[in-house]
Amino acid sequence: MSSHSSIPLADSSNPLVRKLEGFGPLTEEERAVLRRISANGHVIGPRVDLIREGDAPDGVILIMEGIACRQKHRANGARQITAYLVPGDACDLDVALLTQMDHTITTLSACRVVRIPIDVVKRIMDEHPAIARSLRMGTLVDEATLREWLVNVGCRSAIERIAHLFCELLVRLQVVGFASENSYEFPVTQLDLADTVGLSNVHVNRSLQELRRQGVIELKGRTLKILDRQRLKSIAEFNSKYLHLGTRAAA
Repeated sequence: MSSHSSIPLADSSNPLVRKLEGFGPLTEEERAVLRRISANGHVIGPRVDLIREGDAPDGVILIMEGIACRQKHRANGARQITAYLVPGDACDLDVALLTQMDHTITTLSACRVVRIPIDVVKRIMDEHPAIARSLRMGTLVDEATLREWLVNVGCRSAIERIAHLFCELLVRLQVVGFASENSYEFPVTQLDLADTVGLSNVHVNRSLQELRRQGVIELKGRTLKILDRQRLKSIAEFNSKYLHLGTRAAA
């Protein structure tokens, strides 16, 4: 584990508070509870497994900065990334019900990670109904997002899959204050992208080149800039309703 000065410290705009407050109003006391449980994180480098398939859960993992993913591995080395975890995302709220993990959670970039003890989560859920409701809404959105990713892999063309993912991440990162109007940090390799959208590395490369050729995106280093947001949404047939963000995603 090492410190990464490139990670922004967004204490003035806590991503957990921002995310959960979008699902329903919170009092200042409730916001203070969320700030308190998310305060003591550790910076963990990229490509580190936070918990592996088969491990016994040891608390709820909360991503406060950076991007992590859920992934499954086959015996032949193939993998499928099934979710991206962005700031404000809590992994497996009901993890206490499991005896072992059925997937692996891995950092894609340097991340600030908080592990919340299961008893602390239970106490907060019991004592703060508004927080409990928002956390459960977050879980429902995770399930809705997974359904949308299944549609992505099953029904959309290569370029549509990638365009849809880029649109989704822009909205999700904007909500928690980690994206500008049209750009965000994108620490995902081409191989990661291939394992996310179910394509070969070569096919992903061709699709990215086509999006660049059409003047829709600019991908330099770790930054993705969307040059024509409406065109990208049109290519993807992107509709953010499954994220249940209300007016926060109206733009």
